[in-house]
This record gives sequence, structure tokens and C-alpha cells, in this order.
Amino acid sequence: MAGFGRSALDGQQPCPCGGGRYGRCCRPLHRQERAAVSAEQLMRSRYSAFALAELDHLLRTQPSSEPLPQRRRSLEASCRQLRWCGLEIVATAGGGPTDLEGTVTFVARYSVGGQPGVLREQSRFGREGGRLDGAWLYLEALQLSD
Repeated sequence: MAGFGRSALDGQQPCPCGGGRYGRCCRPLHRQERAAVSAEQLMRSRYSAFALAELDHLLRTQPSSEPLPQRRRSLEASCRQLRWCGLEIVATAGGGPTDLEGTVTFVARYSVGGQPGVLREQSRFGREGGRLDGAWLYLEALQLSD
């Protein structure tokens, strides 16, 4: 697994989110070279950030009242424990360049100690400050009906 802070992936390698080469897909968002233009793009970049332990990106893109050191420790533990194996976007609603909110439904595959697992989630995203020029932020996981 990559070390914490900066990914060991070279820009030519496939992006963990499945969206192409890492250098043109999620790395520019992780390094704050550009902002996500949609909720789906932010969701993909957050998935890749979990896979690559890009903790700063995860912290920056999810508002929380929890103290920063505690959030960082929790994310570090999660990134050490889980190995993310694949992402499938199932559906999106809203979340485009002219939207203030949107949802992304996805399936993410992972393993813990060699045991496979699946996370199915519908995530809610919103613009920072409720403005169209605000950055996309992850707000919460919504319950999915089985």
C-alpha cells in the first residue's frame, strides 16, 4: 500500500476509480491542481483517496465537527485495514456543474485480511456554502433499501 500523504502511483498508471490514467483522473484533485466539476468526480476521487491513503483530500472534502487529529487517526486506521479493489458507479442524480446537490450510488469492493467485502452506498454531495462556485463536498451516506 502507498504511504500516507502522497501516492506511490505514477501518473501513467490506471486510476483506482477506473476513470483512466491516475495523472489525468484523480491525482490533480488529490493535489488540489483542479476542483471536481461534479459530485461523481468527487466521489471517484474520494474512492481513490481511500485506496491510496490520500488523507488530506478525504479530510478536505468532508465537513465534520469532529476534531481533525481524531478524524486523521480514524482515516489512517481505515486505510491500513482495507484494501480497495474496484468501484462501480450504479447511478447519479443531480450533481452536475449547474447543481447545488447530487447523489451518487455506487458499489465498492474491498478486502480485509484477505476476506472480500462489498460496500453499497448512496452518497449525498453538496456545494460548499450552497453556491454554484462552491467546491463539491461529501455530506453523508444515505440508506439504501435492499
